[in-house]
Amino acid sequence: MNLTEIQQNTFKITTFNVNSIRARLHILKPWLEANRVDVLCIQETKVQDHEFPVKFFAELGYAIVFRGQKSYNGVAVASLHPIEDVSFGFDDEEHTGDDDVRLLHCTVNGIKLINTYVPQGKSIDDPAYRYKLRWFQRLKALFSEILGQNGLVFWCGDMNVAPEPEDVHSPEKLADHVCFHIDVRNAFKDTVAAGFEDILRKFHPEPGQYTFFDYRMPGSVTKKKGWRIDHVLANKHLARLAIGAEIDLGPRLMEKPSDHTALTAFFKLH
Repeated sequence: MNLTEIQQNTFKITTFNVNSIRARLHILKPWLEANRVDVLCIQETKVQDHEFPVKFFAELGYAIVFRGQKSYNGVAVASLHPIEDVSFGFDDEEHTGDDDVRLLHCTVNGIKLINTYVPQGKSIDDPAYRYKLRWFQRLKALFSEILGQNGLVFWCGDMNVAPEPEDVHSPEKLADHVCFHIDVRNAFKDTVAAGFEDILRKFHPEPGQYTFFDYRMPGSVTKKKGWRIDHVLANKHLARLAIGAEIDLGPRLMEKPSDHTALTAFFKLH
């Protein structure tokens, strides 16, 4: 089943780390015109709020909410439907402004959306890696409240974790990488176990399902030297309504692409 085969009468939610939104408008415009997803969750926008391209999305018929900063981080949600209950970051004692540009909560069409850009971690001996592990613990605490409400919940984004050996091209060589080290893999799995199902794996258990291809590795897409570090997950109530999930390599193959590409989950809500 491909994107065109499951477009009609479905609710479509896409996650896409654009790695600088203003540098990817030439990709987003034709892609959104062709796919018309209901919701687009964006990470790494790398733009201050007053410079965010609101008009671009409005001209395509999308409402947009966002929070960002110059040159780093940034999250946004674009929707063909009203966006409600918008908030950013964690409501805990460890909250900082950096959390606001990495974590966006909102509700669209009755679905609680959590869009995350998880810290990368630098190296496994760096304090940034311990901060990353703690970030997953904080997410789990957040989800313990949200998942207890029995609604429809969708969690997506660039998690900076490839959870299983089949989610990365060279698992043996990358064992000590901050996005594949056993500790972060376990931290991610523990957070998922709070009540989520991996929607891509529900429909694509086979290896080679990659969403990220390193710029520094020429020909990484055609050589299938990728990672699956972007994820679409749903709680049990929403997962029952899932009818598909697909990675679209098209955006990664366009001129001046992001190093990530689009991942879409499809739901039959009615």
